[in-house]
Amino acid sequence: MKILAEIEESIRISAESIWANKLRAFLATLGVVIGISFVVLMGWAISGLDKALQDSINLIGEDMLYIDKWDWSGGKRWKEIRNRKDITYQQAKQLISGLTLPEVAVPLASAWNAQVKANNIVYSGISIAGTSADFGRIPSGDVEKGRFFSQADERETRPVAVLGYKVAQTLFADQDPIGKEIKIMGRKLEVIGVVKRQGTLLMDFIDNRIYIPIGNFLELFGGGEHRRSVSIGIKAGSIDRMDEVREEARGMMRAIRNLKPWEEDDFSINETKAFEEIVSTFRLYVWGIGIGMTILSFVVGIIGIMNIMFVSVAERTKEIGIRKSVGAKNRSILLQFIIESAFLCFAGAMTSVVVCSILVFAVAKILPKFVPETGFLQPFLPADFVFIASIVAIFVGILAGFLPALRASRVDPIESLRYE
Repeated sequence: MKILAEIEESIRISAESIWANKLRAFLATLGVVIGISFVVLMGWAISGLDKALQDSINLIGEDMLYIDKWDWSGGKRWKEIRNRKDITYQQAKQLISGLTLPEVAVPLASAWNAQVKANNIVYSGISIAGTSADFGRIPSGDVEKGRFFSQADERETRPVAVLGYKVAQTLFADQDPIGKEIKIMGRKLEVIGVVKRQGTLLMDFIDNRIYIPIGNFLELFGGGEHRRSVSIGIKAGSIDRMDEVREEARGMMRAIRNLKPWEEDDFSINETKAFEEIVSTFRLYVWGIGIGMTILSFVVGIIGIMNIMFVSVAERTKEIGIRKSVGAKNRSILLQFIIESAFLCFAGAMTSVVVCSILVFAVAKILPKFVPETGFLQPFLPADFVFIASIVAIFVGILAGFLPALRASRVDPIESLRYE
């Protein structure tokens, strides 16, 4: 109970001292405020990045595999991958027809940096995707308006198109695009559907796509079946079936590509793990930079607070002598100044949390209006990082205040009473 009373008394004296020297206290905690700001903003950025990753996984589908010439993760040498043979449409069809385990498998051929015309508007820099009617059964083909093209549309190569959200907004704004006409490579196509808004930080291009039957695509861009690499999207049906589906697809693709048992795969099987690796690398960079800046700020903060506490000890030497003369123990004096230093840092941490909360709320509410892909940003700070920041601030305060508190506790009471 005596210890609790001493702590309570020390907190009261610390608060009075800080309030009496507000400007000095603010300047002393500036380094801590900056350091804590780095910690909580870094946590906010990482939590937002994790949400963007989850959004991308949901878009692709956790149970989706993509067999492609290219490796999404970039884990192999680009020159080696570039020299791989293209996956032809004929090979894609052969694989799709032979698979037995997946829920659905679709071909996907893409033309990048294409151009579309409608309503006297020319929109460049989009991608045109040729695929099958089954693409409408996977998450990326989920339509908001109209419908995805059917097997009859695909079989008869009808001139139909399904627009990505951003393409529809750019070409038709507030108009209903269903039934309207667009032109690609001079060919007229009827808009029959619009895919839901799906763009994320990691896949912002997805809303800038137009989907057409793959037969139409090859007529427009392919020049035949064997001049363009085609991907195969495979929906396993559940995460539990991923290993079986992956091995079936790999074995069949190796047979189709005539690979010998000792030869490496000349194709990639891409999954959402590629995004997890990219995000992990980015997270590592964010942590590295953030921790470096945080440590630097805390070092500056510790030096600043330590100097202020030494000044405070010098100013209150007579007060220390009076307290000792009426029976205060060295332990009480030590505890008083350590608590004052910790209280100072904690106040800086709370100031930082308030300022950062206002900042992230404003950014999360305003920025997505101008950059829709930043919609993953949360308008609040992660609670666990706020808690960690508070604990770190108290620890820094104890560390910074220990030497000044030790000096204060060793002051001679006789000399203190004569100090002016």
